[in-house]
Amino acid sequence: MKKEKIILGIDPGTQIMGYGLIKVTGKEMQLITFGEIILTKYETHPLKLKKIFERTLGIIDEYHPDELAIEAPFFGKNVQSMLKLGRAQGVAMAAGLYREVPITEYLPKKIKQSVTGNGNASKEQVASMLQSLLKIKSLPKRLDATDGLAAAVCHFFQGDSGSKGKSYTGWESFVSKNPKRIK
Repeated sequence: MKKEKIILGIDPGTQIMGYGLIKVTGKEMQLITFGEIILTKYETHPLKLKKIFERTLGIIDEYHPDELAIEAPFFGKNVQSMLKLGRAQGVAMAAGLYREVPITEYLPKKIKQSVTGNGNASKEQVASMLQSLLKIKSLPKRLDATDGLAAAVCHFFQGDSGSKGKSYTGWESFVSKNPKRIK
């Protein structure tokens, strides 16, 4: 009997958070669902973070993923945007850690490289490749959902190759690998 597992992929954001779930059976992957959490209607950043935590927990409780793959924040010029994005990622990770779901972070270039073969691929190229790989009938207008799905597919493709991103199996693991992030 082939072993099954579910992978949740998350593209964190403070305006829109994308997510996608795939079921893996042996070396085959199958789309479960993908979507986005719209956060623009919430006025304050703390309220958006609360919603990210609650909705991520809801997805975990509904689909029971075995692993969570999340896009790591990239370094940009706008420090405030980076800080907010990092908080959004941290809150989504906290939800996974709270439910004891192992988490792996991937850099955006790693996700694009894994899915398309090109680390500089556009969102549209990533979405198109996912559409082909997972037999998605139609793509959403915004591509945050496919970005979340791409993180899950990247995690599947990385497999046990040893080239995964940073992994955490719980709070203790996170703290031990990030001593400077804890004050």
